[in-house]
This record gives sequence, C-alpha cells and structure tokens, in this order.
Amino acid sequence: MESFFNSSAVQPAATYAQLFEIAKQQHNMSTMESLWQAHYAYWGNDTLATGIMAFVAHELIYFGRCIPWIIADALPIIFRKYKIQEKKSPSVNDQWTCIKYILAIHFIIELPLIVLFHPMMELCGLSYTLPFPQLRTIAAQIVTFFLVEDTYHYWLHRAMHWGPLYRSIHRIHHQYAAPFGLTAEYASPWETLLLGFGTIGPPLVMGLITGEVHLMTVLVWMTLRQIQAIDAHSGYDFPWSLRRIVPFWGGADWHDDHHRYFVGNYSSSFKHWDVLMGTVAGPRGKATKRKA
Repeated sequence: MESFFNSSAVQPAATYAQLFEIAKQQHNMSTMESLWQAHYAYWGNDTLATGIMAFVAHELIYFGRCIPWIIADALPIIFRKYKIQEKKSPSVNDQWTCIKYILAIHFIIELPLIVLFHPMMELCGLSYTLPFPQLRTIAAQIVTFFLVEDTYHYWLHRAMHWGPLYRSIHRIHHQYAAPFGLTAEYASPWETLLLGFGTIGPPLVMGLITGEVHLMTVLVWMTLRQIQAIDAHSGYDFPWSLRRIVPFWGGADWHDDHHRYFVGNYSSSFKHWDVLMGTVAGPRGKATKRKA
C-alpha cells in the first residue's frame, strides 16, 4: 500500500530530517505530528511504516524499562530492602537466558503480528491520519482498555492454571518463582498470542464499534501496558510505588504473590476481580476469607 502522505503537501525526500523540516512548515501541527508525517512520508508504505514504528517502540520500551530493574538486582546493598522476596535475586545467567528467549519470542511471534496490525487496524476502522486525537479522548479510551484487558486477563489467566493448560502452556512463565523485570514476557508462544489479544483486541473492537480510535492512542496504550507488566514482575516494592497511591492497583507485591504461591492474584492491573471471586493469593487471601 502506498503512503497516504504521498498525495499531501509533503513529498518523499532523502532523509527524515528533510521531511521533518517540510512538515514543520505546516504551522498547525505539533512537533510529534510533524515527526509522524515525516515517518510515513519517508517509508512511502503505510503498512511498513506502522510496523517499523510499533516494533522499534516495543523493543525500546521493553528493554529500556527493564534496565532499572537489572541495575537494582546488580546493586543489592542499595535496593535489597525494597526486594519483595529479599533472599531471591536473579543471576546474570538467569537474566541472559531470559533475554535470549524473549528476543526469540519478539522476532518470531510478535514481529509478524505487529506487521499485520496495520491491515487489521484499517479493517476495524482505526485512524492513523493527522491530527492526533485530544488528550481527554486518549485518556478515556486507555482507561477503558485497561479495564477490559484486566477482565480478559483475569479469566484467561485463571483458566491457564487448570492442569492441562498449565502443563502445556503456562508452566514456562512460572519457571521463576521470584520474578524479575525481564520475565514479564517470558512465556510460551501460545500464551504470548492469547494474552497479546487482550492488549490489541480492545482497541480493535472499540474501533470497529465507534470508528473513533487512533493509532497514537493504541501506541500510548501499548506503552503503558508494557510498563505495567514489567513493573508487576520487577520483584520490588518501593514507598512510592503506584499501588500505595491507588488502592485498587495490583502492583509488584500483588503479582509477586501469584508467582510465589502459584495460584490466585490472576488479574493483570487491578485487584477487584480477585477480591470479588475469592482468588486473592497467599496469607493475604486466607486473611480475607477469615474476615468474610
């Protein structure tokens, strides 16, 4: 598919810089919008441009967000007091094994799906043309995506702890009883596909129903979801962690209990499904049941 920018005022040029300067001449666009237009004009193929942008962003965000947790594990004298399972830290070999496996999953499983996202997006009526949507629209849709994904994740994750599904699919993710940041996407290919649909599915369905979802909203949503998943597997709980500010947020201590006790705390972001369904993990869950 040719780029929709080929018919606009911005014509193909040799470099991103030249295209960006041309785009900046349109004073009604922000810097991000100018970069966006330059990117699509440079590649001249919208499917390729979307795929490259999404995959590069995915890799930079994933491994970039893991770096602080790798540093924390390398400096136990400073960060040990914040470690949830303080006697269990990943070795260098653990982290390197995890990196190699995740890179294989990213390139073999996720890259083809990311490239296919653009045609799926167009089929479902998502937009990627300028201007970007307003911030309040982006925020409202992302809150909806978090709630829908959390519900989907809870029930699918709970199903994966049923014997046959656990042994054939989910067991790989539980290789580490004390998770660390890199293990957020350490999972079987089938689990990657099934849980990944919980991330890309809500924007596609909303776009199909309303026709008012923009690719920029999807990219922001995927970024926040990645950060949430990595932080939940970090193994650290700080005084400034989000779960101490937002009472219904799960956080690392919530998901760490899932890995430690292997059952319960199935939700991805929030606590409400586990509380309502009586699946809170560990001593916290037993205390809740005694009170009930």
